Amino acid sequence: MNKTDLINTVADKTGMKKVQVSTIVNAAFDAIKDALKNDEKVGIPGFGTFVVVERAAREGRNPKTGEPIKIAARKVVRFRVGKDLREIGK
Repeated sequence: MNKTDLINTVADKTGMKKVQVSTIVNAAFDAIKDALKNDEKVGIPGFGTFVVVERAAREGRNPKTGEPIKIAARKVVRFRVGKDLREIGK
């Protein structure tokens, strides 16, 4: 499912116009992105939690030449699956 499919599904289930649902979905994604940019945790009960974590600097290898390279530390977003979503896979 992509973003368009999500908008169409929500519009069908709610009876709202696709334009309205698109605005809501985009606003929700923007709110999540803004919170993560501010190093805030975003938890959606039953679905999961988005968190920003610091990935330490490390040494890697250039796959083409085999030379060691330094990979800088950086922040990455991780997703922890919520209980209800985890139950789907069982």
